[in-house]
Amino acid sequence: MDALGLGAAALMLGAAQSFIFHKTGPLGLTYSRAFSRTRAFAGETVELVEMIRNAKLLPVPWLRVESRMSPSLVFSEKGSAGGLTDNAEREIEGDQYHRSSFYAGAFARITRRHRVRLARRGYYPVGSVAMTGGDLFGLSQWTKQVETGAVVTVYPALLDEREIDAPSSRWQGDLAVRRWIASDPFLVSGIRPYQAGDARRDVHWAATARMGSLQVKTHEFTADPRLLVILNVQAKENQWTDLMDYEQERIEYGVRLAATLILKTLSAGLEAGFRANAPVFGETAPLVVEPRRAQGQAEAVLDALARLTIKRARSFPTFLDDLGRVTGMDILILSCYDSELIRERMDTLRAMGNSVVIRLI
Repeated sequence: MDALGLGAAALMLGAAQSFIFHKTGPLGLTYSRAFSRTRAFAGETVELVEMIRNAKLLPVPWLRVESRMSPSLVFSEKGSAGGLTDNAEREIEGDQYHRSSFYAGAFARITRRHRVRLARRGYYPVGSVAMTGGDLFGLSQWTKQVETGAVVTVYPALLDEREIDAPSSRWQGDLAVRRWIASDPFLVSGIRPYQAGDARRDVHWAATARMGSLQVKTHEFTADPRLLVILNVQAKENQWTDLMDYEQERIEYGVRLAATLILKTLSAGLEAGFRANAPVFGETAPLVVEPRRAQGQAEAVLDALARLTIKRARSFPTFLDDLGRVTGMDILILSCYDSELIRERMDTLRAMGNSVVIRLI
């Protein structure tokens, strides 16, 4: 056979294998990824586990899996691989993309583990990946989008005593020993006209029938500390735009301080909650976690703080106005600044039966 014939045969074989691999490449091929822990604190290390299975006789000559990730998920230089992955390599590109390359033999199952350091608190869904494969000579390729559902929630790193200055330490210590005043539902002291926000269970039906208008029971008071930490995500009073990165660091300290104080309060058996004039990831309304002492409250607060976005949803004075009929709370305001508008709202909250302290961050 002359050179021309060999060349034609080679072209036909190349075209045939290209057609075969293009058509069968995605068939029987599955990919999944998951984190070894779905919740962890900032600064900790977890594993991102990738698994590929080729459930057909024909191998996949090359496969590239790409996904966009936050630079706050910091990969170590080397991951560990199982199965037929000796020639696989992984790279982290500067454009926040993670790429893994594989060769998947017939009926192969490949597992690869990457160590990932969680550099910053946040909520990181990394489930969407693009799989690209092709033939032996790169003449054709196919692409498949896969949703794996992989996500990791990174809690704010807690502060130690040296990172909490004296005023905050004293205030947090006072919480455990002082006795604030809160109404006791079992100690009824009298009746009064109904006001917006009163609980339905407090309606005194006999007095209502007698007086011709809604009447509610008033209660005696008892010691019942209830901590509510309120975070202001504005760096200054007249702020309207998003914060710069260096400005956000002050707010991030406030998030860590809030997490530390709330967890210490809950561990002492007291009620604690959190609010902020910013939304959580994927929402627009300001964050609200009502004070509770129930099981799971610590996780609820940490989840909310992890998902909190440093983006103002409402001006802080307006946010304080919208708190509603809050009473019997021990309120700690964390803010980068103090102002007359904030002080006016603090006085209003005190008049409603709350103790209120502001802590500048």
